[in-house]
Amino acid sequence: MPSAFNFNVWPFDCLNQDEQRLVREAVDIGYYPEGQNILDTGAAPLHLFLIIKGHVAQYDGDELIATYGPDDCFDGRALVAGKASSRFVAAEEVVVYQVARQAVRDLIAANATFGALLFSDLGSKLSAIAQRQSMETMQSLAVSHVSDAFIRPTHFVDADTDVVSVVKLFQAHNTSNVLVRDGTSSPPRVGIFTRSSLQRAVLQGTPLDRLPVGQMSQFSLITVPASAQIGDALTLMLRHRVHRLVVTQGDDILGLLESLDVFSFLANHSYLLTVQINLAQDLDALAQVAAQITRMVALLTRGGSRIDHVASLVREINARLFERAWQMIAPPELVENSCLFVMGSEGRGEQLLKTDQDNALVLRDGYVPPGDLQHIVTRFSDALAAFGYPPCPGGIMLSRPEWCMNASDFARRIREWLILPSPEGLMHLAIFFDAHAVCGDAALLKQLRRTLLELTIDNDAVLGRFAAAVEAFSSAPGWRDRLLGFADPDPVIDVKKEGIFPIVHGVRSLALAHQILDETGTVPRLDALVRAEALDAQMAGELAESLHFLMTLRLKAGLAELEARQPLSCDVHLARLSSLERDLLKDALGAVKRFKALLRQRWRTEWM
Repeated sequence: MPSAFNFNVWPFDCLNQDEQRLVREAVDIGYYPEGQNILDTGAAPLHLFLIIKGHVAQYDGDELIATYGPDDCFDGRALVAGKASSRFVAAEEVVVYQVARQAVRDLIAANATFGALLFSDLGSKLSAIAQRQSMETMQSLAVSHVSDAFIRPTHFVDADTDVVSVVKLFQAHNTSNVLVRDGTSSPPRVGIFTRSSLQRAVLQGTPLDRLPVGQMSQFSLITVPASAQIGDALTLMLRHRVHRLVVTQGDDILGLLESLDVFSFLANHSYLLTVQINLAQDLDALAQVAAQITRMVALLTRGGSRIDHVASLVREINARLFERAWQMIAPPELVENSCLFVMGSEGRGEQLLKTDQDNALVLRDGYVPPGDLQHIVTRFSDALAAFGYPPCPGGIMLSRPEWCMNASDFARRIREWLILPSPEGLMHLAIFFDAHAVCGDAALLKQLRRTLLELTIDNDAVLGRFAAAVEAFSSAPGWRDRLLGFADPDPVIDVKKEGIFPIVHGVRSLALAHQILDETGTVPRLDALVRAEALDAQMAGELAESLHFLMTLRLKAGLAELEARQPLSCDVHLARLSSLERDLLKDALGAVKRFKALLRQRWRTEWM
């Protein structure tokens, strides 16, 4: 009976002590020389295998469909089904742990997470992982420091200031409280006046322009050091039944921490950034908010938040950030007579880290902008660059004339992309197809979408050329071998080329073919395609889960590069993945392969 069984790899890492004891009592070690069949198609498996040494190849007929290496587990699905649907062969000398079939069945019955990780589909595996991480997420956030949360700026007034003047300050600074200095007491003291205090002042009956704010202030402040943990701050609020704390650093007051900010911090950080965007008075203040977005993404991701949830939050924050920047730069008349929109991954709501700007501006027909329009749009592009969003190498930005024009000219350009398709035009059509309005009159963008509806898309040759881009990044030879490091000590895979782009563009192509124009996100498009009976629900579900998993891998790789101060490539180093992540990657790329086969069957994309 082996004593060194590795309980740190999936699916065994979710077992309790009693369940681990069951494994130890039912495990043995197996040896298979190179070329030997470990499990044959149709055979009833007697064990669950966990590889100690060597590599195993999985075949469907003569086609290699997966490879497994140390700490990889197979074939749980065959154990549940009662027979193997594939053939497993030792690609080299292999040593494995063999866990008896009955013990595995007992573990599945006792531990739902173990069963889900072992033999379920990609979506069930990811759901099981999310459940395990949810408690860890709240715990990690609760032990964050007060300085990590949003500390609201303080506004001081003297105690003899009249209440009317304080209310004017409330309105001018969009705040609900001020700190009050009382220099007449010994020693001097500081209190707080809030909107609740204002209610009491009104009910007192003294004219507010003659009522000193010090008379209605609370001078027993509840303070918390900036170095304290968020959980401690929340405890203080509950203990003293207050909604805000004064944050201190030594003898200095740094600002105020409000209960809504604490709860929002524990739930998600997007609310805090949105508040700061709303309070920003200039571009420099917006730049400070923009600098926090990647940190928010990192905190949420490492805390276990779902990738689609994180992407949705990023989209909303970016949209609000871009809207506020445009409102600060563009005259109100220009804002009212135009529509600023974003495209590409930003438009789909699938951008996580700051990538190239993809935006445009459509102007109302007949409207003549005041002043120098080129100066205004260039200033906006420069502002986004200062926020950390680099200029688009292809020039797809509103600071370029071809992406800043009136509605009629834009509609004419869209017709050219459709009727006289060129590689560049089809690329522009793809990017525009994901457009999402962020500021101004959204009806202008909606009208451009109607241009697509007016042109009936029933030309399979055009649609085929449009869809053929999924083959532009065809899988490099031997990627399954590289997945386990057969040919490279540090194998790397570009999951955007291998998986994300084929899903995104393939779904985009089907949506265009079925004139699904109101949805811009890939998953909403998948749902719409299922409702239109244009795509099987099971495949749509596989593609959605695969997309989210691949986005997660790419995001984690990018965050690691940023932390190491390396150039941002988001390439995934396979040797750094856990055995579970490698298994999920195989499932995801398998779904991509099936989807590309469907697109080839419809449009013969491999020949275009």
